[in-house]
Amino acid sequence: MIRQTPALAVVGLLALMGMSSGALAESTRYPLTIDNCGRTVTYEKAPQRAVGLGQNSAEILLALGLEERMVGTAFWPSKVRPELAEANAKVKLLSVEFPTFESILAEKPDFVAAALPSLVGPNSKIAKREDFDNVGIATYLSPSTYLDASGAKDVYGSRAKLWSADLLYREIDDLSRIFDVGDRGQALIADLRARETALRSSLSTDGRKLSYLFWFSSPSPSADAYLGGKNGASGYIADLLGGTSAIDTETEWPTLGWEAILAADPDVIVVASLDRNRWELDKPEAKIKFLTTDPVVSQMRAVRNKAIVVMDGQAMNPTLRTIYGAEQVAAELKTIGYLK
Repeated sequence: MIRQTPALAVVGLLALMGMSSGALAESTRYPLTIDNCGRTVTYEKAPQRAVGLGQNSAEILLALGLEERMVGTAFWPSKVRPELAEANAKVKLLSVEFPTFESILAEKPDFVAAALPSLVGPNSKIAKREDFDNVGIATYLSPSTYLDASGAKDVYGSRAKLWSADLLYREIDDLSRIFDVGDRGQALIADLRARETALRSSLSTDGRKLSYLFWFSSPSPSADAYLGGKNGASGYIADLLGGTSAIDTETEWPTLGWEAILAADPDVIVVASLDRNRWELDKPEAKIKFLTTDPVVSQMRAVRNKAIVVMDGQAMNPTLRTIYGAEQVAAELKTIGYLK
């Protein structure tokens, strides 16, 4: 029997998707070998003491109903999704920022899932995958943020082609098989695919191809803005909504001055809402105040037309939240009449 969890009512969702018991995923056979981000990893058994490094990895594990097998999480730009809050409350928070290698080892994990190469990659601020190998801890790195195939070695490199939700589905499938909860993984994937399909097929822009600018944050109004690149999760959202990115660069997170942003003159500006409060402009209210009161910036087409929408900043990363973020943007644009 598949257990219902606060994150995902799996049985009900399977029924909704019309999946019969014969279509359910097979139990995992161990040892399980998976190709993961340039290396072959063998998992001898289902993890019992997992750590989720990075919000996306933690939220996927929680969405799979694995909170009883999690001993820690770390690196949270935003608060946990509301439907996962009850499950997340059962798991120890190591740090909202980068934890230390020692603090991870203190929890005696047998598995670490990482959302970013900066958490376990070759230039990690915590430890390399080899460091975990040396102490007998299996690891898994999100394929959505591994950019080696495009010539980059870390998360903030260049992405040669548009991110696809298929990478997210691969990650969910891999993790569900590693933990031997394949049925839950397939149910979650089915739900996300249905949401993605609904957005692509149900929206109309009356023939217009809107250009989107995704503003993550800035240290100050006078500083360069951190933006979502055209081939990252932000570009995927624009494409999903029938539009395009106003920023034409393969850089994953380009930083641009306002002169360049003015030249791009987007149809829509999407501002991130972040809970970390590292900078004042992490707050969407501060971004909107600057956009609407600066004498020059306020003349951009999107600002004049009041086409400024707020989105969960974590959705600008290629994560479980990206499709939900696209739904959030679509709902706001429908309210102002930009989408039908």
